[in-house]
Amino acid sequence: MKYLSIFLLLISFTGCQVTETITINPDGSGVVEMKQDREENSYMRLAGEEYTKENVFKDTTYIFKDYINKYNENFLKYLPEEQQLFQKYANVKVHTKRSSFEKEYRNEFVLHFNAVSEIPDLYKTEDYASDIEHNYALSAENHYFRIGYNFDGKTFSRLVSIINETELEKAKKQSKEFNAKYGALKLVQSYVLNYHFPRNIKSVSNSKAFISADKRSLTLEFLLSDCLQDPEMTNLKVVLE
Repeated sequence: MKYLSIFLLLISFTGCQVTETITINPDGSGVVEMKQDREENSYMRLAGEEYTKENVFKDTTYIFKDYINKYNENFLKYLPEEQQLFQKYANVKVHTKRSSFEKEYRNEFVLHFNAVSEIPDLYKTEDYASDIEHNYALSAENHYFRIGYNFDGKTFSRLVSIINETELEKAKKQSKEFNAKYGALKLVQSYVLNYHFPRNIKSVSNSKAFISADKRSLTLEFLLSDCLQDPEMTNLKVVLE
């Protein structure tokens, strides 16, 4: 599938750990970092004897705007609103590593932002880079949810919305088939949100969130396969004092 996101790809074929970290400064600026790591013990159980036969090495780093500049002829073919969407990713730094020798499989996405509302849906970064490189039409993508963020100085919101019900049903089916086949292996499938705020936390919409001793950070963990079937479960509202 041309637009199968790396988020879905990793959970479909390996154990995976995804960590999303946001740090907000007093002036509203900050940094967001999203890491996707293949969990080697889980993957080894899935791959069996093929695990030792892997022979791949890739270690690349790029800034998203490099794709806009390099494939500018393709970029200019997109509609103005599509170009604006891509520009939201312009300063996202991407580091991808695949090493069968070191047994390391990782994606990292980092963005320094001036306002929380500038944070794009980082899970689509690689797909959009591929769109520009190959001149793919955005109307053909099969992303089924969108993530957005907002912070007004007191209330932080993580907003997840379903944008394609058909693709959501496909994702549910794939996830259920995967769990039926490999659920007994108890693979690591963690999805962790780590958020750090400039003031004390007054309340959190999800009661399962763990608040740090200084009341300025929280950690919330989900089962990744659950999130794929119901992305809106990761919606979150945090009110500061």
